[in-house]
Amino acid sequence: MSLDERPAVVMVVEDEALIRMDAVYVLEAEGHTVLEAESADAALEILHHQSDIDLIVTDVRMPGSMDGLSLARIVTERWPNVRLVVTSGFVSPSAFELPGKAKFFPKPYRLEQLVKSVNELLAA
Repeated sequence: MSLDERPAVVMVVEDEALIRMDAVYVLEAEGHTVLEAESADAALEILHHQSDIDLIVTDVRMPGSMDGLSLARIVTERWPNVRLVVTSGFVSPSAFELPGKAKFFPKPYRLEQLVKSVNELLAA
């Protein structure tokens, strides 16, 4: 089944509950199926059990054994078809630090900007 035939599955990986809830809300309003994880470790656990994830939006700084950049590198290696949006209010990773074709957004970002970029990446 292609993305044209089903809603895209997007995972939001964010430890700040209000930011995560806002992102989930706007992405669901766009018609996407949205999963939530509050750490990179939790996101990896979900990825190991759910194979239909199309895109991940992840914060960089989170609690746990790895940060969002490490998660993005692992996802790029193990699930190369999963698209990535990386966000942070503390660091601005260089193009060298971002794996694959990951897109970076500094925080605070506008929710409209997030939705537009997610939809563009899913359509690519």
